Amino acid sequence: MRRPILRLAVAFAAAASLTLPQLTAHAAGAPTATFNKDSGWGTGYQGKYTITNGGSTTMTSWKVEVDVPAGGSIGSAWDTAMTHSGQHYTFTNQSYNGTIAPGASTSFGFNGAPESATPANCTLNGQPCAGGGGGGTDTTPPSVPGGLHVTGTTSSSITLAWTASTDNVGVTGYRVYEGGTAVADVAGTSATVGGLAASSSHTYTVAARDAAGNESAKSAAATGTTQAGGGGGGTYQKVGYYPQWGIYGRNFWMKDLDTNGAAGKLTVLNYSFENIDPNNLTCFETTKATTTNPSDPDQGTGAGDQYADYGASVGADHSVDGVADTWDQKLKGNFNQIKKLKAKHPNLKVLVSLGGWTYSKFFSDVAKTDASRKKFVGSCIDMFIRGNLPVSSDGTGGAGTGAGVFDGFDIDWEWPGSPDGHPGNHYAAADKANLTALLAEFRTELDALGPGHLLTAFTPADQAKISAGWDFSKIFSSLDYANVQGYDFHGSGSDNSWEPNRTGDQANLYTDPNDPYPTKFSVDSTVKLYTGAGVNPKKVLVGIPFYGRGWQQVADGGKSGEWQTANGAAPGDFPEEAGTRGYKNLAANVPGCTVHHNEQTVATYCYTGANGQWWTFDDPWSIGKKTDYIKANGLGGAMIWEMSGDTGTLMSALDGGLR
Repeated sequence: MRRPILRLAVAFAAAASLTLPQLTAHAAGAPTATFNKDSGWGTGYQGKYTITNGGSTTMTSWKVEVDVPAGGSIGSAWDTAMTHSGQHYTFTNQSYNGTIAPGASTSFGFNGAPESATPANCTLNGQPCAGGGGGGTDTTPPSVPGGLHVTGTTSSSITLAWTASTDNVGVTGYRVYEGGTAVADVAGTSATVGGLAASSSHTYTVAARDAAGNESAKSAAATGTTQAGGGGGGTYQKVGYYPQWGIYGRNFWMKDLDTNGAAGKLTVLNYSFENIDPNNLTCFETTKATTTNPSDPDQGTGAGDQYADYGASVGADHSVDGVADTWDQKLKGNFNQIKKLKAKHPNLKVLVSLGGWTYSKFFSDVAKTDASRKKFVGSCIDMFIRGNLPVSSDGTGGAGTGAGVFDGFDIDWEWPGSPDGHPGNHYAAADKANLTALLAEFRTELDALGPGHLLTAFTPADQAKISAGWDFSKIFSSLDYANVQGYDFHGSGSDNSWEPNRTGDQANLYTDPNDPYPTKFSVDSTVKLYTGAGVNPKKVLVGIPFYGRGWQQVADGGKSGEWQTANGAAPGDFPEEAGTRGYKNLAANVPGCTVHHNEQTVATYCYTGANGQWWTFDDPWSIGKKTDYIKANGLGGAMIWEMSGDTGTLMSALDGGLR
């Protein structure tokens, strides 16, 4: 189960220290402010100014002034204080980015409209933004990249490659265009453009950029077509997590995804979770239970469930095709059932999810160096894509036995660069850059295997965690999409270490003015953290819970228990999961729980009455509102945690809404 997001978010911007290739040439020896259009979509664009101190003394403040053409405007900005008079806009530093040492730089960004109305007449502290004086400028562009071609496709991405350009001052990177819109910036000679609709055609060009800010002419065009989508049809991703442990107390099998109709509606199934070998820092298989203490820093160290993965014999009653495993099969368990499920639903992709709350302890270690990244990624591909599974004590596994089970990886590192993961997790300031490099290594090695392999990640709702570990300007060149946390905004766990004394909506679409918590979380505010930072909306999938979170001894407060005082977690589906129930168990096992819909915030909850239980969850009503939101905002689809909580009601609502 997912764990709570940080309760006290610190709102500082992730982009303050980013430096991207510059578009404006300038003279050395003076401070400069260079403009870069990160993305554009016709009716608007995301822009950025990078202020570089080319002088010999430290700058202690800065002010950038620009004129926006008539009919244009700038609506929002970050890492700066913005004012304007008519079409004249002024940007000044924040307290944390005003001091710039010689040779250093900082940036601020903004959203403008329309795409054609880019700023002009830029000044920095009253002087031309190009720097002026001394030395002249280089205006020779790089040579045009050659040989642009498509090297691979998935149902949501197209991968391109080209030959390198040359330049008198050095090529610093390449920009990929679809028409007049920039869709990717990369340092090398290949790029993956994701967030695309299935079975759709796209034509691209590429231009080289140099150290002086010059850009070459665009290359000859190359056209690619994405593969057909998953079983649900349409252009939206519908991604569901299946818990490895579902075959135990939940009595939820791969077959249930077929019989309840989910397998025919999902585009991607994420099998969760696999762990990291604490000694070799590789992907591995073992059978060792986690400890029962959620505060134990070694709760998941060295743990795994090889037996559930490919050792457990599945009887005919739980088998997707009704055929029981035989004693001498080399592949049994969930992995064999995944192959049967895919055979029955050939458009369904299945990814193996690495990490999760309990298994993220050693991500920082595997991501630390180029050698450790290559070792880890290579081991994961060898085991889960090539299917070279370790031979278990009962003889299951062996070379190639797991081939064809998985189509890629979902990276669930909770959380890079942050102390707010599981107790005992390793983390470091370098995690943010190292995660970017780790994802790039996965992308490179998956692409080398041929088209059709997906790479995704579970990503946070909390600004502080985003800033600490997720470089939005770079990671989406590697990711097909992100499964964005859209739940666990509030809750009370079995150890009462979370929020035991007050209820709160766990997955509200919009913020609630009555929310008494210091940070006002919502799906909408989370999505805006991503799109406001320039992430392609098609790469944003909204997380939706198929479970509820509950409290007990809840006061009515005139609000039927919403945002009211409580006394710890309500009884859950299992003793070790107090405060949590699958959606299918809420009505049956919480008698008298009257359902309420908060129309303003789009939040569903139920209350048993004064000093009773209060549960927050999604139902078909709220899912319908959320799918409308996904479509209205051009997002890529939805992700579900997790599939065992539903008998088909919620999946049908989600599928019906995303068509």
